[in-house]
Amino acid sequence: MKALIDTHALLWHIEGSSKLSVQAREAIDLNSNRLFFSIASLWEIAIKIGVNKLTLDNSFNELEGLLKDLKIEILPISFADLEHYITLPLHHRDPFDRILIAQAMTNSLEIVSADTTFDAYLVRRIWA
Repeated sequence: MKALIDTHALLWHIEGSSKLSVQAREAIDLNSNRLFFSIASLWEIAIKIGVNKLTLDNSFNELEGLLKDLKIEILPISFADLEHYITLPLHHRDPFDRILIAQAMTNSLEIVSADTTFDAYLVRRIWA
């Protein structure tokens, strides 16, 4: 399986939070899965830290090493992702979530996310 991890899912995984579903935790922990984390999610984290809406147990600088340790690849935003983004219906208004949807669709990825609004798009969400 190839999957894109939503921002909150990664943060909950790193923190060991009980908010992360069993299915999501298994998808992240299974070594045979190819996992991605969007550069847009890293940008979202940086923005929220910068305006004091988010604090991390680790420093922002440690995220890169944590991603490597978890064998999670950083997914860049491609022109094709942006072309897909502008054609998406506005079921979801959050621009960070919309780019994740576009990236998942463009790259044939499932999404690890608690956000049920993703279900309005043609992506498979891993959570239940």
